[in-house]
Amino acid sequence: MSVQAEARLLETPLPGGVANAAVTVEPMVTGTFSSPDILMSSPGGEVGNLKIMRATRGENTPVPVPAFLIRHPKVGPILVDTGLHPAIASDPTKNLGRLGTWFSKPQLEHGRDVSAQLREKEIEPGAIRLVIMTHLHLDHASAIADFPDATFIVTAAEWQAATTGMFPAGKGYYRPQFDYAFDFRTVAFDGENVDSYATFGRTIDLFGDGSVRLASTPGHSAGHQSVIVRLKDKDLVIAGDAVYRQEQLEAGSDLPGRTVDNHNFRRSLQELRLFHRQYPESVITPGHDREFYENAPPRYE
Repeated sequence: MSVQAEARLLETPLPGGVANAAVTVEPMVTGTFSSPDILMSSPGGEVGNLKIMRATRGENTPVPVPAFLIRHPKVGPILVDTGLHPAIASDPTKNLGRLGTWFSKPQLEHGRDVSAQLREKEIEPGAIRLVIMTHLHLDHASAIADFPDATFIVTAAEWQAATTGMFPAGKGYYRPQFDYAFDFRTVAFDGENVDSYATFGRTIDLFGDGSVRLASTPGHSAGHQSVIVRLKDKDLVIAGDAVYRQEQLEAGSDLPGRTVDNHNFRRSLQELRLFHRQYPESVITPGHDREFYENAPPRYE
């Protein structure tokens, strides 16, 4: 199944940059997935489809599905990923499909989706005009439909992987989640606007003020990106699924049992590990670490 949605190239820097701008970040947990534990941490390394299917039938640990609100002093509220759609609370197959629902076993309490949490913060969903997607896997893109007025930023490699080819579910995508005539914009980490930052080899300064940077971190998916933001006195990295659990920032820890590109995943993880080592005061948010999000503050400033 192909998609009708189209994407255009994003031209950066975007307007709204302010000299020495600092942002704040508010993590929001939007429910849980219980897909096989070995996908996130496998002592034996990469695992095959048969082992994954067997693990699906067993007891697996529910893990948080986060999204993030960035508040920029001039641009305003920015969303990173969209979390789980409110339909997950009543009929997840409408949003994830039968296979995605069976595989991930999602749970979402009524009123804990991103739109509801934004309203609790006195932000109407329509006020979100910019959404940065770390990638388009079904747990991150689930609630795209709730933000029809926003511009969605995704890497060109991720858009290509998500919208073309056969059997998207096998790659983690559910195309009806993003097959809308929305404003999708792509970035590629090979142009004149690409530069290194700290330990990251390829980044894009989104507003030209250093407050929000996109960082190429492929491997988990073909075009995965992370988001580096400047807080008042340190950086915070929204790592997406470039690292599932905080413990994986340490050398020698168990790695995921499945990635789309193990070589690139390890390279991206190494950039994050070096950043963690060189800037220990900074924060790196892992993709699905229950303990991390249970102990995270309401806001990073």
